[in-house]
Amino acid sequence: MIAEKTYLIPTSVDEALKMAKANLGSFKYLAGGTDVMVNRFQGNEESPCLIDITKINTLKGISKDGKFLRIGSLEILEELKYKKEIAEEFPMLIEAALAVGAPLLRKTATLGGNILCENRCLFYNQSEWWREAIGFCLKCEGDICIATKGKKACFSELVSDTAPALIALDAEIEIVDVNGIKQIPIETIYTGDGVHPRNLSETAILTAILLPLNRGFKTDFHKLRERESLEFTSLTSAIAIDKNGKLKIALSGVDPKAVVVEGTVNDDKALLIKKAIKGARAIDNDMYSRKYRREMIRVFLNRSFKKLNL
Repeated sequence: MIAEKTYLIPTSVDEALKMAKANLGSFKYLAGGTDVMVNRFQGNEESPCLIDITKINTLKGISKDGKFLRIGSLEILEELKYKKEIAEEFPMLIEAALAVGAPLLRKTATLGGNILCENRCLFYNQSEWWREAIGFCLKCEGDICIATKGKKACFSELVSDTAPALIALDAEIEIVDVNGIKQIPIETIYTGDGVHPRNLSETAILTAILLPLNRGFKTDFHKLRERESLEFTSLTSAIAIDKNGKLKIALSGVDPKAVVVEGTVNDDKALLIKKAIKGARAIDNDMYSRKYRREMIRVFLNRSFKKLNL
């Protein structure tokens, strides 16, 4: 029998998976807590069982693993700036990590947690009494999207800042669950469905982030937010070009999933921007308007193309 409220602290991935299997349908993994605990305070997350994975040492550390730089999912965002292995080839990841929240939050928040942070919406991320007063939405067992008045789709937004940077850098993630281990591109875990934004199994643990070495990346990163030291993103753009001329753009904050555009340095830049804007299904569920955020995609990408001499 599962206790009404349970707090479990495994010391290995296998132990964590056993705990998860024993509490199916009623648990949540906890790492830095900067996303999960806030959502619990607002009544948006009510799992009676928390499985705290912070004591699993195999989820920490940075090393070179074959063709990849392997970063443990529990690495703290604020501490990434001290990691010379990252600074040498992937400085954009550090820039993205330091764009997350405020300094105090970054001292607790983990890289894996930011990749998996819950989608956000101006009408969902409010107190429980506020949501009850205005009416429950699709993301909290209501029957309508408050922002669009539609009944079929939730457009709560992916707000990770590190995800677009990692996606632009062709990063992959290592996932372990009760069925085994797999390595997949980061962008493939996002569904585009605001209610169920990730297609990972319930027991899945993100164990590591893998960045491809020796690609000679040139990069640029931008973030739109009302207050630079605090806010979740209204638009994050990341672009990376490798030594062979491959170009990859990734956006967050303007769609339930990452918006990804791939090409080469020889492609028409106006067409690349057009594809990025078309892929962004932003709606008016943010402090900035849909129109403004979509226009800022053009602004940010043009700035990046200019900086990268494209």
